[in-house]
Parts: sequence; structure tokens; C-alpha cells
Amino acid sequence: ASAAEGFDMTRVEIKRLSNGKDLPLPAYETAGAAGMDLRAAENVTLKPGARHLVATGLSIALPAGFEAQVRPRSGLAVKYGVTVLNAPGTIDCDYRGEIKVPLINHGAEDFVVARGDRVAQMVVAAVSRITWTEVDDLAPTTRGDGGFGSSGRR
Repeated sequence: ASAAEGFDMTRVEIKRLSNGKDLPLPAYETAGAAGMDLRAAENVTLKPGARHLVATGLSIALPAGFEAQVRPRSGLAVKYGVTVLNAPGTIDCDYRGEIKVPLINHGAEDFVVARGDRVAQMVVAAVSRITWTEVDDLAPTTRGDGGFGSSGRR
């Protein structure tokens, strides 16, 4: 069975920039993976508490109606305290610049990013557009206006 079995496939144009010419393109690592790993196109050391916009050496042209979400890699977060600062970050369909990953080191030790390291994952998703209809009252629900924690812990 191929990795694409059971999934709709959408063609997306990708451009390797000069700083990413020798790096592999993002790819699904398993047949059921939702995200593709993004790799660093530079070397950088993140001190504890530091943040850096890590270059990937890639730009993309998403079709209208799609976005790409840049998300943390769970292993980096759990093992080292390194995550994507504004997770998930959104790449809009009209952006053509280099994809960069805003990493932050919440860990207690320096974190070294080596060129080629997998630093984040990217999920391409369909986008729904809406129009607003202003009303005087909203339809009631069981939850109502219950906010943070209102649905309980267990």
C-alpha cells in the first residue's frame, strides 16, 4: 500500500532556495502521518529562553483554499523543551517567501540546531471562508457562555 492510499492528493508547488538546495523536501514519514517534517537550512544555538527564526530554504505556492500550519515536533518539546513559538503558525496561500520556523528554547540547556535537523512539522489543510450574519441573540446550547474549565476536568 502506498503512503497516499486513502488520502486526497493536492499538487503544491515548492521551490528550493539557494540555502536549501541540498536538503530533502518535506515528506510524510509514515503512511498515516498528517504532517511533513521541516528541516533547518542553517546552524544555530538557542540559549535557554532564546528564540530564533530558523530558515528552511523552501518556499511554496499553496492553491487557493489551503493553508500550511507549522507545528512543533513533539520529541523536541518533550525531550528538550524546544517548541514553535506561535504554534501553530499559518502560511497563507498568497505567501511566497521563505518558510521560517520561530523556535524557542524553554529548556534549561543550550539547544543546538544543525543544518538538516528536523525542527518542525507542516500540515497542509483546507480553509473554510465565512461571512458574518449579525444577530441580536445566538441559538442556546447546553454549555451556554461557560468559559475556561466550565466543562469539568473528568
